[in-house]
Amino acid sequence: MLTVKSILVPTDFSEHSDKALKQALDIAKQNKAKLYLLHVIHEAMHQCATDYCFSDELMRQMESGMASAAQQSLQQQLAKFPEAKEVDVVPEVRRGFPSDEILKEQQEKKIDLIVIGPLGRTGITRFLIGSVTKNVVKEAKCSVLVAK
Repeated sequence: MLTVKSILVPTDFSEHSDKALKQALDIAKQNKAKLYLLHVIHEAMHQCATDYCFSDELMRQMESGMASAAQQSLQQQLAKFPEAKEVDVVPEVRRGFPSDEILKEQQEKKIDLIVIGPLGRTGITRFLIGSVTKNVVKEAKCSVLVAK
């Protein structure tokens, strides 16, 4: 039987992430486990595009703004679930490539279980998040539950 003391839930704030969070909260509550709710700001933001470049200061401001907005979104997502108040939840924001950062978080925090949605938002992001889930399932050093 799997002993679950820590759970990681990657989120992109989509409906699929909400379903994964709901399942993870139920598991955390049953096991008195700590839950890490993680949002990864994708590394793909570039400083220069064709003939125009943002200053280093403007880039820092934009990155800071994105991190602040992501923290707010994590709190809003948690507020949808009253049971979150009964679980030790740690909201976190990282910057990088989603599957890489999820796997780093899993190793750094010694996560026992990752609960992840099968897909993310619609459009191209939906395709990218599907590939994130696939990479996490393939590379994780712990159990992974793909929430349907």
